[in-house]
Amino acid sequence: MHRPLLFLTLGPALFAQPLPYPEARREAVVETLHGVTLTDHYRWLEDDNSKETAAWVKAQNKVTFGYLEAIPARERIAKRLTELYDNERFGIPLQRGARYFFSKNDGLQNQSVLYTTESLDHQARVLLDPNKLSADGTVALSSYQVSDDGNYLAYAISRSGSDWKEWHVRDIRTGKDLAEKIKWSKFSGASWSKDHKGFYYSRYAAPKEGEELKGTNFNMKVYYHRVGRAQAEDKLIYERPDHPKWGLGAGPSDDGKYLLLHVWVGSADKNGFFYRDLSNEKSPFVELLKDFDASYDFIDNEDTKFWFQTNLDAPRGRIIEIDTAHPERVNWKTIVPESSDTLSEVNLVGNQFLCSYMHDAHIVVRRYNLTGKSLGEIKLPDLGSASGFRGKRSQLETFYAFSSFTSPHSIYRYDLKSGESTVHRKPNIKFDPSQFETRQVFYPSKDSTRIPMFIVSRKGLTLDGNNPTLLYAYGGFNISLKPRFSSSIIAWLELGGVYVMANLRGGGEYGEDWHHAGKMHRKQNVFDDFIAAGEWLIAHNYTSSRKLAISGGSNGGLLVGACMTQRPELFQVALPAVGVLDMLRFHKFTIGWAWTKEYGTPDDADDFKVLHAYSPYHNLRKGTRYPSTMITTGDHDDRVVPAHSFKFAAALQEAHRGENPVLIRIETKAGHGAGKPTKMRIQAAADKWAFLVKELGME
Repeated sequence: MHRPLLFLTLGPALFAQPLPYPEARREAVVETLHGVTLTDHYRWLEDDNSKETAAWVKAQNKVTFGYLEAIPARERIAKRLTELYDNERFGIPLQRGARYFFSKNDGLQNQSVLYTTESLDHQARVLLDPNKLSADGTVALSSYQVSDDGNYLAYAISRSGSDWKEWHVRDIRTGKDLAEKIKWSKFSGASWSKDHKGFYYSRYAAPKEGEELKGTNFNMKVYYHRVGRAQAEDKLIYERPDHPKWGLGAGPSDDGKYLLLHVWVGSADKNGFFYRDLSNEKSPFVELLKDFDASYDFIDNEDTKFWFQTNLDAPRGRIIEIDTAHPERVNWKTIVPESSDTLSEVNLVGNQFLCSYMHDAHIVVRRYNLTGKSLGEIKLPDLGSASGFRGKRSQLETFYAFSSFTSPHSIYRYDLKSGESTVHRKPNIKFDPSQFETRQVFYPSKDSTRIPMFIVSRKGLTLDGNNPTLLYAYGGFNISLKPRFSSSIIAWLELGGVYVMANLRGGGEYGEDWHHAGKMHRKQNVFDDFIAAGEWLIAHNYTSSRKLAISGGSNGGLLVGACMTQRPELFQVALPAVGVLDMLRFHKFTIGWAWTKEYGTPDDADDFKVLHAYSPYHNLRKGTRYPSTMITTGDHDDRVVPAHSFKFAAALQEAHRGENPVLIRIETKAGHGAGKPTKMRIQAAADKWAFLVKELGME
């Protein structure tokens, strides 16, 4: 049974509107879905090309930035954030041929720069500087892949945060780009053929003019691009017009014998896997895994023996071996069995499986040989997040990044022969980590499910219920939240704030069972988990409703929107970012249709009933006093189109009754978040913290 919707119906006579919100035209777009009559008053805001929408955006930003600029702490916060960001940041080194490749940001560069060197002890040279691609830093290096001989770089750029990628090829030896330009690729990497003459990639057909940022994406195709040739000459490798929703990604096996095809359907956690013998151009694809009954992530192979990470009959993951010479399921072997921890990633380096596990939402890394014998753990510096561990089977070194809430992102080199880690790069950030502490607690949700939660604060926190607290979560798509370092969060802690991260159901922290407990018709569990986190913090005197803020982005923006409409009195501030807020039309834009595997579809009567019950846009009630709210989105967001935020903001401003502000901050030349320039990140964080300082009474 769902928690009932609670609303404070304070009339307009008691609270005057605090701000002159821009007028948003109301129109009666009426439709009936599954016997329910719905009126969408702000459907016109879905048109991102209209002059009326542009005028509304401009007017909203004028109000929002006028409000933020009047907050005295804003400039001081921006200055401190600039100090925290102003330090060297390094990416994880990658070795190809006789060269290493890594990214580095001097501190305040809008985009990190790609470097190469023949020895990590030598001076590296700039290979690609994205900061030279645009004056304002809004063109980002979104993806790159180096050929195995280390001579060619396939790199993709994205503009203004869009998911669309434009691929280019650079000769690493000369540092010069070749002439070709590949467009309309999205959700795709590049995989070089073993002869280094070209690469495989995936793309869609060119969208109709005006539909680039909101048109639906179907019928992905795999192509092979030969270096030095025009895109029009690219060879079509695979397409499935009979399955327009299939996602396709192809690349050769490391031994060069097979072309591997990963097949997925939307956001489903089940996929297929096909392969083709590369020794014969006419060889068809063998549909090795075609039932879409589990997730299968290819790790590597030894001739006909293929290794996969899978959750088949193992909700927390295991490693299996399939011999393609005898592919019947009865012949499948378990190499590393399921454990009590969740297997999140596997890499094969130096003939060892390097397995990253989640143990109560932090990472532990265990090693196994090719028969599954344990070789021990890789000792990490602390409880936190670790990523990387990539390489080839022939290599005896790998690199990884480690961070925690108070330990900055540092790069380590791991020697597979000695089993020792050494620091490769460590930033020098101007803050004192000894002032802060992290606690992990477990609290009961509404149905008594035990939920983990991290609490980060200054040491010696007084539990008097008066601490300004930001509660953050995500809760969906099998995505796990782990402790990680953020200069922005450090600034919040220095302001005297408490930062809390809850690991809700819907994520992947405890495997597929945990994920499935928070998706589709069980989505309300996620909102109940988040609400229970706030109630627990209040009951244990960390904070109070008047000092509690909630934050989340994308699916987390939905989380914030649902919880602020279900329990508006529980929170003082709500910060929904790039959120999925109209649950009855999300599937009609760009890649939104893919999320029906997570949310259900409004086209199904049973799914509609569930979606309608929690859709933030449809559950606003006129006369309700909602929390102080700052909605954030980007005008180039083609993942969660800004229409979600636009419509929710217009409806919220119309429904809200209270002195506290409800604002929308619309970033121009920005998308869903990826590739955002450093300057833009600093200003966005300064605005967020300044808003909290004012609305939580911290001044």
